[in-house]
Amino acid sequence: MAIFMDRHDLKGYSAADVAEAHRKDLEIQDQYGVKFLTYWFDQQRGTTFCLIDAPDKETAQCVHREAHGHVAGEIVEVALSAVEAFLGRIQDPEPPAGHPQDDKDCGHRAIMFTDIVGSTEMTARLGDRMATELVRAHDSIVRRCLNEFGGREVKHTGDGIMASFASTKHAVDCATAIHRDFRRYNSGNAEPIHVRIGLDCGEPVEDSNDLFGTTVQLAARLCSAAAADQTLVSENVYREHGSPDAFTATKRRRLKGFSRPVAAFQCAPAKSALR
Repeated sequence: MAIFMDRHDLKGYSAADVAEAHRKDLEIQDQYGVKFLTYWFDQQRGTTFCLIDAPDKETAQCVHREAHGHVAGEIVEVALSAVEAFLGRIQDPEPPAGHPQDDKDCGHRAIMFTDIVGSTEMTARLGDRMATELVRAHDSIVRRCLNEFGGREVKHTGDGIMASFASTKHAVDCATAIHRDFRRYNSGNAEPIHVRIGLDCGEPVEDSNDLFGTTVQLAARLCSAAAADQTLVSENVYREHGSPDAFTATKRRRLKGFSRPVAAFQCAPAKSALR
């Protein structure tokens, strides 16, 4: 058995329609030796994603075809550990009392990368022990902000952290808070830490060969392109955030892995965040 994630284009359908289709899948899944673990529905974009434990792609499609006829437009094999790391769950949650069961997580995520500027030079100058202490200080500040704004740490990159957010606005607010807290830290320490941050947002299946591929890659590239104490966000984040005044447009950038220059916007923190 393997784990697959599929994508359905269901524009015009309601959450109740999708919930009913999922129920029909569950009714016959045992006949095919398949287990539907969970699903996500994004009504605004008209997309649904199913997470399935199945012998192969074809068998998973057969269940959809027989149950309700809505076959997937795309299906990829994924690592269950990766799905859990990004989305935070791999089974349907128990709905709170009084809430309908068809209120599903749409699976849309904002991805953040942080990076300590000049970490290699810092290690050479200060030595491994002192550099490690500074990395720990970075981790403490970033994790505290992630906890405050609902971010989930995906992995540590050695000199930074990769995280995901269900809310694009919370991701931007978290980035602002991270820079604010580092300004406070640097004002009281002889050895300052300067970080840069990159943000993009997207849906779970962005590339047929890689779960979260395009979103993760762009967030990482924007982080690498950012200056010290700067957050660069993608055009996706700029549009979804809903407050154009929170950003300043910068020049388009040629980023590794992207064939065309990419639009980037600098996050402009509110005055209250500067204190």
